[in-house]
Amino acid sequence: MGGKTPKPGTLTHFDDAGNARMVDVGAKPETERVGIASGTVTMLPATAKAIAAGAIGKGDVLGVARLAGIQAAKRTPDWIPLCHPLRITGIDVDLRVAGNSVHITATVKAFDRSGVEMEALAAVSAAALTVYDMCKAIDRGMVISEIRLDEKRGGKSGTWKR
Repeated sequence: MGGKTPKPGTLTHFDDAGNARMVDVGAKPETERVGIASGTVTMLPATAKAIAAGAIGKGDVLGVARLAGIQAAKRTPDWIPLCHPLRITGIDVDLRVAGNSVHITATVKAFDRSGVEMEALAAVSAAALTVYDMCKAIDRGMVISEIRLDEKRGGKSGTWKR
């Protein structure tokens, strides 16, 4: 089984023997945590217009994608093996059509011992995949891109902004 706890400044998801491990956050203080991530789905102009007009045959693309993002944030530990289950206090997934793209921003908040960056990234990813799924019959060439962390707040490392 595992080895010693890694030294500060090293990769914490591996023990001295190189085995993956879930980091013990039990001694960390609970603080307010915020993670903000974004991403883009680029498509044909006609596809973007159909989404904006609510004319996609499968239904309300933005509404369904918003729900997918919220659900993904809540289920992040099921997707990412070493993520801790967190007490999420709020999730906001914003989708807007601009030009030939859908821009997605997810803000996740928690009061816990670990950050919510992965939850925000999972929310954006699931929302983008849902946009693709709901529109692929008319535009298989859509591109999901620029999924990234934009900001994190809370915890020992404080605030980070892109």
